[in-house]
Amino acid sequence: QVQLVESGGGLVQAGGSLTLSCAVSGSTISIYAMAWYRQAPGNQRELVAQITRGGNTHYADSVKGRFTISKDSAKNTVYLQMNSLTSEDTAVYFCRVTGMAYDSWGQGTQVTVSS
Repeated sequence: QVQLVESGGGLVQAGGSLTLSCAVSGSTISIYAMAWYRQAPGNQRELVAQITRGGNTHYADSVKGRFTISKDSAKNTVYLQMNSLTSEDTAVYFCRVTGMAYDSWGQGTQVTVSS
């Protein structure tokens, strides 16, 4: 079992920046990938960015060039640096960690971008 605690969400003006953090605790061996998803009202949950154990990254087209996912393996923490935010980025952001025999989600953190 792993537990995920997200932080860093909030209200920001359009054009601003936020950094989300997701701290992973518990049985963290053999983490395969860490990712951020988001879900806006009325929309399906969508993948924003993913980073693998080896450091390979993948981004949704809508955030390429603006968002950066990174991880600190020593701290078992994954980050999402979000720049040039727009109202389209308003959503609840979820952290997801997959590994051997587990697939865990965080509780979500709200990001609201005011225009």
